[in-house]
Amino acid sequence: MTDLKDKCVITCALTGVLTNPKKHPVPVTPEEMAAEARRAADAGATIVHCHFRDQRPDMGHMPTWDPEIVNTIVETIKAEVPEMIINMSTGVPGPDIDGPLACLKRCKPDMAAMNSGSLNYLKLTNENQWAWPPMLFDNPVDKIQKYLDVMHENNVVPECECFDTGIVRSVGLFEKKGMLRKPVNVSFVMGVASGMPADPELLPILKKLLNPDTRFQTIAVGRGEIWNVHRRCAELGGNVRTGLEDTFYPPSGEKVSSNGPLVEALVNVVRETGREPANFEEARKIALR
Repeated sequence: MTDLKDKCVITCALTGVLTNPKKHPVPVTPEEMAAEARRAADAGATIVHCHFRDQRPDMGHMPTWDPEIVNTIVETIKAEVPEMIINMSTGVPGPDIDGPLACLKRCKPDMAAMNSGSLNYLKLTNENQWAWPPMLFDNPVDKIQKYLDVMHENNVVPECECFDTGIVRSVGLFEKKGMLRKPVNVSFVMGVASGMPADPELLPILKKLLNPDTRFQTIAVGRGEIWNVHRRCAELGGNVRTGLEDTFYPPSGEKVSSNGPLVEALVNVVRETGREPANFEEARKIALR
């Protein structure tokens, strides 16, 4: 009997939040999203993390929270890859979360991102100017509780995204308070300029902050530096995520135009640690139960 501890769940984040499809090859339409989900699945991914884009002409660089558009995209992915585990994005700044909550209720995905704390979301250009106006990605406890209430009501597994060590520790407080159902899923988001760096040496410390039965994965944003982060996470028994939301660059360094080569590269990294990618049945047992 295969020990599930030897299996690593691979997630593919199909498209970014605001990446302009006219400048970078990210999927927008339901058909494009489904085709990328198929490429990811064929390469070894069993979960797709989905942002959803405005379908109006020339608006594919903007997100949408229209439940019917979101549901159409989700159902098109399911038609192409029926076994795929759907992980829905929910993150928005500000107190108005009616759109994400409506999408959760309409689509009832297997999992959903649950941003678990606030972060000054910052980045500088090469000229040391702000890449965008400094913004607060605010996720106070009352906002988190509203997300969790809807997720639990609709049997959606929360994926606690943590951009900093204090946020990781907050998840433990949420669990102790009874806000989260066990087992808890945590994602270490690494590589955002104002959050945790993409440094593999941090991972043993981060794992130490978790309760023993907490499931964890790395979301590493960047270029060549991210692959050693994923390698270390797999060595420590965690799961891993890649995709066009996180990077365009496999270890070889050339820019890719689809998710398939990124997932293939991550499969190779996982296997180099002595573990194997989980299949769909195994991934459901690991991530959803």
